[in-house]
Amino acid sequence: MPNQLIKKKMRTVKSIIAVSFMLIGLNVSAQNPEKALKVGEKAPMFELTNSVNKNVSLEKLLKKGPIVLVWYRGGWCPYCNLALNNLQEALPQIKKLKAQLVAITPEVPDSSFTTKERNNLKFEVLSDINNQVGRKYGLVYKLSPDVEKMYESKIGLSKYNGNKSAELPMPATYIIDKEGVIRYAFVDADYKKRADPNEVIKALRELK
Repeated sequence: MPNQLIKKKMRTVKSIIAVSFMLIGLNVSAQNPEKALKVGEKAPMFELTNSVNKNVSLEKLLKKGPIVLVWYRGGWCPYCNLALNNLQEALPQIKKLKAQLVAITPEVPDSSFTTKERNNLKFEVLSDINNQVGRKYGLVYKLSPDVEKMYESKIGLSKYNGNKSAELPMPATYIIDKEGVIRYAFVDADYKKRADPNEVIKALRELK
């Protein structure tokens, strides 16, 4: 996509975000971080497709070391792109601590590939179609009718996700150790709030 089209699309998305502030109360009741998996619980294993349509298994990844597992709503979300870029900056430190970084989105692989290329991400980005894995982690919620209508008309959410479920995951960050146990968890109903990469690095150091 040409740069000017990307900029135009991002301006549209930012205007959506502004309107979303007025509608956020309609969705907060549907989002319940208390239902999400917590520190000390076993992480559900899964196998998902990455941005180039290759299968990636959490169980196999864990054999190499702990995993930093991050959920983001989509490449259309400015807050998600900012969070992904911050994680990319932290990637050398994550690798130094013998950990791997993996992002999960409900978007189809074509959409996740665009996000990965645009942000020059050097870690796996996996597509959780229909939020099947996100549901196991207790992260999925349904948009209110008003927000669903706005997201669909302005950004075409169903095209990004390949379905009309109007469901999204709460942004979340987990650290999973080699035994598959969750050792760090950050989940917030406010999509503007994300885990601080410095806190993630600190938690990884504590695993040592």
